[in-house]
Amino acid sequence: MEALFPLMVALSALPALGIAAWYGRRGATPLARGLGLRWALLSIAMLLGAAGLHWADGSQGPTVAVVVFMLVAVNATIVSMVLHLRRNHGGR
Repeated sequence: MEALFPLMVALSALPALGIAAWYGRRGATPLARGLGLRWALLSIAMLLGAAGLHWADGSQGPTVAVVVFMLVAVNATIVSMVLHLRRNHGGR
């Protein structure tokens, strides 16, 4: 049962990886490539978080540290994505 939550986190990272591949396809605009990069970073942060949760094995201290890392990494990537969109669309 300890492996169920890390597995769910890893599976939820796969759609973000698919979106990254879609945005980063050949011939895409620089805006789309930048968004693809940020989606890929989001997916990597989630996959690393899932690996960390599996490594923590239910211990409270390491689990809290991994969850805080994931929260910071995912939110920083989302802020980066919003700033990238604002910069390239003139703040509309």
